[in-house]
Amino acid sequence: MTTIGIFGGTFDPIHFGHLRTALELLQALRLNEIRFLPAGNPPHRETTVASAAERLAMVRAAIRDQSGFKVDDREIRREGLSYSVDTMRSLRTDFPESSLCLIVGMDAFLGLTKWYRWRELLELTHLVVAHRPGWRAPAMGLLGELLVDRGTSRIDDLHEAHAGRILIHAVTQLEISSTEVRKLIGAGRDPRYLMPEEVRGIIEESGCYRTKK
Repeated sequence: MTTIGIFGGTFDPIHFGHLRTALELLQALRLNEIRFLPAGNPPHRETTVASAAERLAMVRAAIRDQSGFKVDDREIRREGLSYSVDTMRSLRTDFPESSLCLIVGMDAFLGLTKWYRWRELLELTHLVVAHRPGWRAPAMGLLGELLVDRGTSRIDDLHEAHAGRILIHAVTQLEISSTEVRKLIGAGRDPRYLMPEEVRGIIEESGCYRTKK
């Protein structure tokens, strides 16, 4: 069975923090591929700064040379709000025989019960929670119960079923924030070494994060 990682985000801009997390999960979890899904119109965030076309171009440039990384533009092409459950249902339609693994950060997982139709997600996908070493899983409340019922430490579980499990996996978390990168560029400073040079070139050429005079 093919096992596909799904890595969504605004990627405004994409940076080495995103890329390092994805590479570690691709290798450690033995995923066949990771699909990067730039968000279209996410309901829980403010409007993105770079346009959808610019963010998509940055993601394409960032992952071009990495085997196993792919770009998926379905959220950008979709009209209206982009809810994770709708995206995963679309992916499940396209990949009915594959194991799907939705990659989320710790902050997102801790807010899972506030997501739109969150209970339906585990009928469509596994959840892979990327976290920094030393974090402890919630033991109480809805998330605690969910981890008792659905949690696993076996990577093979992701490959043996299409959906339904939650695996928590430590990754190297680089302290890079898209928000801080935008502030840095807006202040006229150089984002070199925070992202691939191809991404830096797109940002410089488009001027998408420069402070408007």
